Order: sequence, then structure tokens, then C-alpha cells
Amino acid sequence: MQPLPSTPAAASAALLPGFGNPVEDAQQVFRATLDAMARPGTVQPLPVGSGVPEGLSPAQAALLLTLADADTPIWLPADVPAAVRAFLRFHCGCPLVDEVGAATFVCVPAGHAPPPLAACAQGEPAYPDRSATLIVEVASLAEGEALSLRGPGIETTQALRVAGLPDDFRTNWRANHAAFPLGVDLLLTSGDRFCALTRTTQLED
Repeated sequence: MQPLPSTPAAASAALLPGFGNPVEDAQQVFRATLDAMARPGTVQPLPVGSGVPEGLSPAQAALLLTLADADTPIWLPADVPAAVRAFLRFHCGCPLVDEVGAATFVCVPAGHAPPPLAACAQGEPAYPDRSATLIVEVASLAEGEALSLRGPGIETTQALRVAGLPDDFRTNWRANHAAFPLGVDLLLTSGDRFCALTRTTQLED
């Protein structure tokens, strides 16, 4: 039995629902995530909703409810609301780590700067899957800087508009791609929509 939350804020977050139908809802979000990974840059609507603690977007909450478990350490910025940590501990049972390099999922809510991609787990030559996936909230996946993407899962090129990426994103993403098969994957979220950039995805000039 899990211990009872020790503070009112933690108790409120613990009582906040996850998915209404945990198994079926998680399966729907997982299928949408697989589709996003298979077709980088294609914006996906969130297929189902869930409880959303203060500090996360609906897409971030649903993705973490689907992907995180006791074997997937999560990194969060130090000053995220306590409700986020309580929500994830209660619904996902996942460990929360202070070192970004120790995390399987690096969650960056709105208002926070992503850590350097190179500081996240890059995988190992024999186990490239032991790398991090970043889940980063951006201002928009419909407006902003135009990215032209190329690579596996993209027939020719894929156009994606994103507002809210760091100024040095292009440089850092190209370095991440050059490290293949090592490197990180990226899930960009905006409200109840999301898309993926896998490490195989190239940014054109």
C-alpha cells in the first residue's frame, strides 16, 4: 500500500485522477505516440484526456501517464509545482531524479528552459535505446519558426512550425543527429497536441 500524502498539496495531487479508463486510454495515447515517432514532425491530437496537475500541459500529463513507470526515472526542473511530483509518484510510481543524465524521460513544462541535449542520457554503443526522451512544452505547434525536416518516416520533407524553441536549437539538434545511433529523441507538446523529432530526423537549412 502506498503511504498517504503528507501535505494538503500532495493529497490534492494524489486524488487528481489519471486516465478515466487507464488501460484503454493509455493504449490510445501509446498508439498516437508510436505514430508520431514513425512520422516525425506530424502533429498529433491527444486522443484522450486525463487529470492535469498544475504545471503540466494536457499532452505532457497524458504522455507521462502512458510512458512512465517504476523503471523510468524522470527529471523535472527543480521549481516545478509540488503537485506535478505528487501526481507522477502516485499515478506512475516513477523515481524522480535530480541529475538530468540519469533520467529516461526529461520533462520540461512551459516556462522552463530545456537542459542541453548533450547533458541527457545518450545511450551506449551496444545499447543505444538507453537514451533519454525529452518531453518539452512549446508555445505553439502551428505558428512560429518554420522547420523543414527530412529522414526516415518522411517521404520528401515535412514542414513544422514551432514557437518557443531555444535559440540554439538548430545547432544542438544537428549535433544530436550526428551522434546517431546515440542521441536523444524529442516529443514537443503544446496544450493537447504533440509531435516527435527522432534522432534520425534531419533539419534542413
